[in-house]
Amino acid sequence: MKVIIDLIEDIRESIDNAEAYVLRAGLLKEDLDDDSKLRYAGEASIGSYQLNEEKKELLFKVGDSDVEVTVGELIPSLLILDMQVMMYSLKMDVNVQYSGLEIVGFGKNDEEKSYLLFIKV
Repeated sequence: MKVIIDLIEDIRESIDNAEAYVLRAGLLKEDLDDDSKLRYAGEASIGSYQLNEEKKELLFKVGDSDVEVTVGELIPSLLILDMQVMMYSLKMDVNVQYSGLEIVGFGKNDEEKSYLLFIKV
């Protein structure tokens, strides 16, 4: 399970808080031949995020519109959180069928200036 502080640290270490990078959801699926392996199945833009204190999670939502969340928009709002809140889990809503999925890892694409939040289905 990934938490907010993991995200903050990885963004700092992997892309040096580059504000122009856009957040994207990266989809991983189990390999049909070997269920211990995951295969990359595509990505989609993240259109919004919301801190849910009741569920103790930071929820990202895949967007239907042209709006894309950037690192420059996200990081300042996270850095002001209390340490207890920084331990909230990271989740993703893709659609009605795939909601509340755990974020299992991070990645980056320097060519496209995107930062990936990986989910597994």
